Amino acid sequence: MTSVLLTRARTGDHDAFAELVDPYRRELQLHCYRLLGRLPDAEDAVQETLLAAWRGLPEFEERASVRGWLYRIATHRCLNAIRDAGRRPPLAPVPPFEAPEPSRHHEVPWVQPCPDAMLPEPAYLRREQVELAFVEALQQLPPRQTAALVLCDVLGFPLAEAADMLDTTTTAVKGTLQRARSTLRTTTPGPRRPAPPAGSAAERDLTGRFTAAFVADDVEAVIALLTDDAWLAMPPAPHQYLGAAAIAGFLRASADWRAGRRYTCLPTRANGQPAFGLYLDAAPAGLVVLTLDGDRVARVTRFMDDTLYPRFGLPASVDAGALG
Repeated sequence: MTSVLLTRARTGDHDAFAELVDPYRRELQLHCYRLLGRLPDAEDAVQETLLAAWRGLPEFEERASVRGWLYRIATHRCLNAIRDAGRRPPLAPVPPFEAPEPSRHHEVPWVQPCPDAMLPEPAYLRREQVELAFVEALQQLPPRQTAALVLCDVLGFPLAEAADMLDTTTTAVKGTLQRARSTLRTTTPGPRRPAPPAGSAAERDLTGRFTAAFVADDVEAVIALLTDDAWLAMPPAPHQYLGAAAIAGFLRASADWRAGRRYTCLPTRANGQPAFGLYLDAAPAGLVVLTLDGDRVARVTRFMDDTLYPRFGLPASVDAGALG
């Protein structure tokens, strides 16, 4: 079947080409997202990949599978994008109030969340390979280390095939992988307890209790649901708050600034994790993604980017009274 589609596509049959590549479109988008960390950049890379594949059909010798061929093109498009654009952090929003001194500054504030609706079928994914912490850790590696790690350790391509994709040797890829794995061990959080299954009653209960406390400015109740080493981040703002005292200080300062105005929220999902859109006075006020650790919350990431809302099926405004 693949050979028939290739033959037709090489004659200029766009429908055959679409049938050939469409099964890989979503996984290619996730691949580019892992390498680049931002949805618009990933979408651009996928479009460039498919255009290059269409133009390169005459040179495709079928020594690799169509899937491997597409991953080769996509990987090079991502590496080129990183080289050409660099890693310029987006402009950080100016806090509307005097925020407490942060515990540290975010090293990769350009990373965005990915809607679960854009992920391939869950059966093909491991949660830890799509979570925000993993995507952010990948961004801290040199680009070719990121590519080698994703191709081999996440996607399972053999060393020889990954080396061919990266235009290098198997020995070089092996060394690159060793360095990437070593760095990743120092930049990713330690082991966590298993999170409740996605969509389970336990996940809904924990997320519901956290959300209720958060929107009610019940700081003590929020802190009671956090792990001892929890942290709060607000990309693209660089500020991060680590531990109960620091997080509580920030939440109280935020509540004081709002002077009794309450949030409303709408649930969604991002990176295989529970999330919700916040609204203040009916307007977007941040997309919050929760990282769960057993029956506690280990990380609260609030993305201060209103352009994300449509991607997550969230409205541009809400009627707080109608939501109760």
